[in-house]
Amino acid sequence: MKRYLWPLAIFVVVLGFLGVGLQLNPRDVPSPLINKPVPSFRLPTLAAPDTVVAPDDLRGQVWLLNVWASWCVACQQEHPVLMDLAKTSAVPLIGLNYKDQRHLALAWLGK
Repeated sequence: MKRYLWPLAIFVVVLGFLGVGLQLNPRDVPSPLINKPVPSFRLPTLAAPDTVVAPDDLRGQVWLLNVWASWCVACQQEHPVLMDLAKTSAVPLIGLNYKDQRHLALAWLGK
C-alpha cells in the first residue's frame, strides 16, 4: 500500500469502530447472571454473628448486593454513594464483606 494511503486506511477503521459503537445501547449491561437464581447461602451478619441471612429472608424483594472489603480502594470511593442510596430507602442495600477480617470491617464501617 502506498505510504499516503495509511492515514486514510486508519481513519476508515476508526470510523468503522465509531459507527459500531454508536449503535450500541449504553444502558445494556450484558451479564450471565441476569434472570438466574441467587446461589444458596447461610451467612452470619457482620454486626451480630449469631444472626444468619439466607436467600429465603430476601425472597420476593428487590435488593442491591454490594460486595466490599475494608482493604478495597474502589469500595472506599463508592461508599458515600451507596450510603446516600441507603438513606433514600429506594431499595434495600445488602453488603457482602469479602475476604476481610471482622474487626477490620467493623472499624471501617465505624468511620
